Amino acid sequence: MNRREFLKSALFTTIGAVVLSACKKVVTQTKKLADKVFTKKYKDIDVSIIGFGMMRLPQNNGEPDIEKTQKMIDYAIEHGINYFDTAWFYHSGKSELATGTVLSKHPRNSYYLADKMPLRILKDKSEVIPIFEEQLKKCQTDYFDFYLAHNINKREWNVLKECNVYEQLLEKKKEGKIKYLGFSIHDTPELLEEVINTYKWDFVQLPINPIDWTTVDAKRQYDIATKAGLPVVVMNPLKGGQLSTLTEKAVEILKAENPNDSPSAWSLRYSASLPNVFVVLSGMTEFEQVEDNVKTFTNFKPLSEKEQAVLSNAINVYNSSGAISCTYCQYCTGCPVEIDIPKNYIISISPVTEKTDLL
Repeated sequence: MNRREFLKSALFTTIGAVVLSACKKVVTQTKKLADKVFTKKYKDIDVSIIGFGMMRLPQNNGEPDIEKTQKMIDYAIEHGINYFDTAWFYHSGKSELATGTVLSKHPRNSYYLADKMPLRILKDKSEVIPIFEEQLKKCQTDYFDFYLAHNINKREWNVLKECNVYEQLLEKKKEGKIKYLGFSIHDTPELLEEVINTYKWDFVQLPINPIDWTTVDAKRQYDIATKAGLPVVVMNPLKGGQLSTLTEKAVEILKAENPNDSPSAWSLRYSASLPNVFVVLSGMTEFEQVEDNVKTFTNFKPLSEKEQAVLSNAINVYNSSGAISCTYCQYCTGCPVEIDIPKNYIISISPVTEKTDLL
């Protein structure tokens, strides 16, 4: 081989190596993109359709376990989960602190943070802004992407109006400390309509799952929000964990159709399949639950008609077992003689396991 042929051969070898390296990079990038969970467009941002609820974090001696939570959050963000939801009452006031600690390890523009005004403790309108500012500090942030009036019912609705909560939060929105202003509600469709028609909101958070869709008229509430043009965040998609355990016969029905899908995946997909839903919140306690949710929503597909029929059959079998509706949200706690009402209610009446993994 003469010098000219040698140089030509070396040149083609080098070019081939560069092309092969570039191809490997493309394949790697494609694989990384495929590992990301599904997102939906909310106004001008892309939000992961599965959100991380900070209500049921792993615990250590009654406190949120920061080490375990950090591992879960890091994995969630790595795989595209970018919506995190906390509140004043979660973990007896410790959730916001834990949320601030674990999310502060990540760039602020890599996630969306939701928090809530605790209407239940308000006694005067002068308390609204100090509470809001304290939440910012606890969450180690300068603003909330999503902020809600928390858990509106008939009493809290009156509190909201009497304390000028909406007006004060609207000022914070104008200041840029709130990007999108909404509310969560556990009440009647009639009250939902009144709240929607009284103020201008950006979104609403509703309890939606395969059981509540008909038993507590969640369908009607979803339809009201949709008609009003309000995008929906879903809370309680697994009914406090009941839909992640079900009963043996109900699980068998689901496994016969999709052997590799968990019961949780079925119900989460159920809520996420609704066109006007842009986030479904899952309160994760264990790392395996984060993995399962990432798996479910990486290649998310809405439930087919056949799958909806299968799920409906499984839910009917589950309901016939005598299961109760307690989700262990602990909103009924605060007994003057310190009785753990939801725990005793579940143990004494329900055939469902005491463990409530997901929200």
